[in-house]
Amino acid sequence: MKKFNITVNGKTYEVDVEEIGGVSTPSPRPVQRASAPAAAPAPKAAPAPKAAPAAAPASATGGETITAPMPGTVLDIKVAVGDAVNSGDVLAILEAMKMENEIMAPSAGKVVSINVNKGASVNSGDVLIVIG
Repeated sequence: MKKFNITVNGKTYEVDVEEIGGVSTPSPRPVQRASAPAAAPAPKAAPAPKAAPAAAPASATGGETITAPMPGTVLDIKVAVGDAVNSGDVLAILEAMKMENEIMAPSAGKVVSINVNKGASVNSGDVLIVIG
C-alpha cells in the first residue's frame, strides 16, 4: 500500500493506492545503522519488460494512419483493403457517448490495412485504418 497526495482543482487529497499484479516494490524504509555491518542479501533480478506492441503497418509503408479520435465502439467499417478512397470519404462509424461519429479519410489514397473489426472497442489514438 502506498500513500500519495493528489491535488485536484487546488484541493489536496491523501490517497492510499494498492498495487495489484505486476512486480511489487517495497516502500523505502529509513536506514538504521547497526554497530556491526551485516551482509546485505543479493538483489533479485528484475523481470524482463514485456515487448512493446508492434508498430502500425503505416510506418513501414509510409502510409497515413487514421486513429480513433475518442474511445468508443466500431459500429461499421465502410471500406475494404485495396479500396480507393477520396478525401472526406467515410471510412468507419465509431459510437462514442451514445453518438455515431463518422471517421473520414483525411486524404485520397488506397486502403492498405484495416486494424479493427466491427464491434471492437477502441481507445483514443488506436490505429483504425491505414491509407497508402
